[in-house]
Amino acid sequence: MAQILSKEGAALICGSVAYDTILVFPDRFKAHILPDKLHTLNVSFLVPDMRREFGGCAANIAYSLNLLGDRGIPMATAGHDFAPYRERMVAQGLEVEHIQVVEDTFTAQAFITTDLDDNQITAFHPGAMQFAHRNKVADAGSAIALGIVAPDGRQAMIEHAAQFAAASIPFIFDPGQGMPMFGADELKTFIRQARWVAVNDYEWGMLQQKTGMTAAEVASQVDALIVTLGAKGSVIYTAGRTLTIPAATPNGVVDPTGCGDAYRAGLIHGLLRGLDWEVIGRMASLMGAIKIESRGPQNHRFTRAEFDRRYRDNFG
Repeated sequence: MAQILSKEGAALICGSVAYDTILVFPDRFKAHILPDKLHTLNVSFLVPDMRREFGGCAANIAYSLNLLGDRGIPMATAGHDFAPYRERMVAQGLEVEHIQVVEDTFTAQAFITTDLDDNQITAFHPGAMQFAHRNKVADAGSAIALGIVAPDGRQAMIEHAAQFAAASIPFIFDPGQGMPMFGADELKTFIRQARWVAVNDYEWGMLQQKTGMTAAEVASQVDALIVTLGAKGSVIYTAGRTLTIPAATPNGVVDPTGCGDAYRAGLIHGLLRGLDWEVIGRMASLMGAIKIESRGPQNHRFTRAEFDRRYRDNFG
């Protein structure tokens, strides 16, 4: 059984807030890219379908935690264009006190173009995220039961992990897309400082390659190593055991964007309550399945009664 942290305490979510602009190219990239001209690539895609989503790991996790009835405090930096996002978060009951606005910068933004084969070309502008180290864990006060270091500015991830460790606040290390920013020694330091490590299967491969560590070696330094496997479920290595967590069944597959963040919200929810790892993993799995049924990372909705019913339907 996981250690009971606090049924009343909050989770401090260190990560990003971002705008995601999704563009759909109604053709295939390969039909417009000449292989023998890659050294002088100059292409333009007409994208008649476009939408803008509210994203970023910190806000995504906080959104799903709020649906589960928990208090998730996002700690992030945003730019001068944050006002519409702030209004939306406030309207949903999410906390914004620890989202620091950095003037003369844009909020982090991803521009994602997808073709008919689901190939993607993404341009990411970090903007204010580069200044996330200006936030300090101590600024969130004494109500923090646990934390998570999610993808953010490089220096912010390093400093926030160290601050959690110095304050004896247990935290999840979730390197995500930030994995390439760190070398072996830095990743090993994160693992030593963290209570839990959460990665997807691709990130786990990168972590193994960079550090040379096995699952057993990582799990020996933390309470649990969680590896998500998409539609195949997830695996949790803890206390010398390897737990295979089945995937929950979604009502339909619409958009995987943000599924990992929803899964992590399920992890945090279970950890706050000291639930068994099998239950925690299944709750997290269900959160990912619910998210995939909606477009964007923050448009899924449910009541607690609906969540409990779907848990029983999936896992008995």
